[in-house]
Amino acid sequence: MDKVKRWVPQMVASTKMFIEKWEEMRNGEEEIELDVHREVHSLSAHMLSRTAFGNNVEEGKRIFALQERMMRLFYLVRWSIYIPGYRFLPSKTNREIWRIEKQIRGSILGLIEKNKTKDAEIAGTLLQAFMSPYVNQNGQEERLGIEEVIDECKTFYFAAKETTGDLMTWVLVLLAMHQEWQSIAREEVNRVLGPTGLPTPDILQDLKILGMIINETLRLYPPAMTLNRDTLKKAKLGSLEIPKGTQLYLSVVAMHHDRDAWGDDAEEFNPGRFEDTRKESALLVPFGLGVRTCVGQNLAVVEAKTVLATILRHYNFKLSPSYVHAPVLFVTLQPQKGAHLLFSRI
Repeated sequence: MDKVKRWVPQMVASTKMFIEKWEEMRNGEEEIELDVHREVHSLSAHMLSRTAFGNNVEEGKRIFALQERMMRLFYLVRWSIYIPGYRFLPSKTNREIWRIEKQIRGSILGLIEKNKTKDAEIAGTLLQAFMSPYVNQNGQEERLGIEEVIDECKTFYFAAKETTGDLMTWVLVLLAMHQEWQSIAREEVNRVLGPTGLPTPDILQDLKILGMIINETLRLYPPAMTLNRDTLKKAKLGSLEIPKGTQLYLSVVAMHHDRDAWGDDAEEFNPGRFEDTRKESALLVPFGLGVRTCVGQNLAVVEAKTVLATILRHYNFKLSPSYVHAPVLFVTLQPQKGAHLLFSRI
């Protein structure tokens, strides 16, 4: 968490850059319509390119764009008719996947080679962390191999960019739907941030109401719809015996909408339910639990708080007449028709 908090100034700088872009688009008009899903995903890619690759922002954004293209191709393959061994055949889709995979690995390898002797350019970045030695469980110093660094950078895309972009999208949509909570959140942001109006690592934890809103959003619209687990040994659940090696699929959505767990208002947006912080543990699992918790959890929450606090400080927003509420599972839970909101400057 401490390393993530060190990235807050870069997150603030990226957010301010996007706000300046939106102001140019607004061009003095009272309101501007934005597809916040597209905007916050672009913003997330810019921020994560900075935190992951340092001064190599443009190359980082290119890598993320390739990863997004790869994700869409995998989604198409996933829902096609499964034929054993099909992924090894030189079909049009498979050839495109192989081509993009080669480009991604080549780009990341290029950044690694370029920055081997330029520690200053990647100081404090995720790339530096992946390339630095670490102490293993036996107390011995090790380093990740080049292929492992490449794979970690690729995993970072799914663990951070997609989950964070979707989280911020749904928070903005829900606050546009529930203006009273938007006002409450803005009041807290103005009070906590003070006259400077800029989020800092030390005060993010004081944004309690914004944290409650984020938790409630993750409950209603978790980025990942299911958790997959394998049993390591024979287990028994009530009268049900589960053999070792069984693959279990847990429905996060069902758990998060369970009336027995959350009450009769389980389908409603009510951040106040998280005033009792004990509900944040076993009942809320948008990032999983235990040792397999999503590696991007802390980054997603810190990034979301930073961006949302900055936006709330600068804009009122509401649903556009063109908004269509259509959540759809596309690897993560996304708005199928975009998320069109009307922004007006405060």
